Amino acid sequence: MEKKKAADQSMLLCCKLFISESHNRSVLDAIERAARHDPESVIVTKFDDRAYNRARYTIVSYVVHDCTGGAVYSPLQQTVVAMAEAAFDAINLETHSGAHPRLGVVDDIVFHPLAHASLDEAAWLAKAVALDIGNRFQVPVYLYAAAHPTGKALDTIRRELGYYRPNFMGNQWAGWTMPEVLPEKPNEGPTSVSRARGITMIGACPWVALYNVPLLSTDVSAAKRIARMVSARGGGLPTVQTLGLVHGEDATEIACMLLEPNQIGADRVQNRVEVLAAQEGLDVEKGYFTDYSPEMIVEKYMKLTSTNRE
Repeated sequence: MEKKKAADQSMLLCCKLFISESHNRSVLDAIERAARHDPESVIVTKFDDRAYNRARYTIVSYVVHDCTGGAVYSPLQQTVVAMAEAAFDAINLETHSGAHPRLGVVDDIVFHPLAHASLDEAAWLAKAVALDIGNRFQVPVYLYAAAHPTGKALDTIRRELGYYRPNFMGNQWAGWTMPEVLPEKPNEGPTSVSRARGITMIGACPWVALYNVPLLSTDVSAAKRIARMVSARGGGLPTVQTLGLVHGEDATEIACMLLEPNQIGADRVQNRVEVLAAQEGLDVEKGYFTDYSPEMIVEKYMKLTSTNRE
């Protein structure tokens, strides 16, 4: 009854789980099967990109509170850990390659509050999952944003760990080239790294929109210049983070994280990319979101859980 009440009140948490694999269908099937063990967690959307060799699952469930209002349980915890276990069992980072940077088989897990849930609840769940993954799978875990004791940003930690430096020909990422003893102490798990599993980043933050803009050019240097000038770090749009990446044999792409999409949205990003690309003599395609809006995700979750109950 308590769980049902929490769900009816839309106290929902959302997890975006990023896996370093998109080519092997049987591997993705195994990860998705693991998610289906608990019908109270639902994969609402999935996005995979073959050029990046990366997949993202968006999973939603409710959170239950004790009598003082503190979060004590969410079906998401068991589901996300089960999906991570399936990924660790089936993927070897040493044989992985792709155009998107990554530090681990389970590269990133981020929790967002939806509807009436709070960021504190998302951070509680992030820390619980981090403890599970660090201890059960002996994978170093770095917490970020609201899950980190001082709110350390994801891109700061990634930069410290060399995430943005390609380690293979043609601006690609392949295998594992970091030292097996980490330069920065993780928040959970061992300080040594399994070359097969790598590192996992786990955080909690308000909703982040992911928006990619294709460039009709193979000039990755130009894509990186444009990406930097679009980003807040390069003096461009506030609260926007970007990567300029190879995307297939005949294109590149500006991959964007919109940290405050209600303030700086896709239209402004698209316009800025088009202006900068024109200065480079490059053509731009219309960008695309890789996920639904939070409102659409809640709506789809409600429909899916209603169908499951019937």
